[in-house]
Amino acid sequence: MKNFKIMLFGTIIGLAIGLWLGVNYGREMPLLSNPFSYHESLPEKIKRISGETLEKSGHALEKTGQALQDKLSK
Repeated sequence: MKNFKIMLFGTIIGLAIGLWLGVNYGREMPLLSNPFSYHESLPEKIKRISGETLEKSGHALEKTGQALQDKLSK
């Protein structure tokens, strides 16, 4: 019975530490920081990343259009 209690206690502590580190790793934060102090939610992160991607796509499209105009003018 004593061994079972030790294993149960170790499992609970291991799960808590693993959850703590896993949340921080998933949010790309320092591993030992507080996982509850994160300011950017998942929808905000998706919105930010999609905006950056859209902006980069716009710049690439402008470069392509400029290259086409240069070719047509020659």
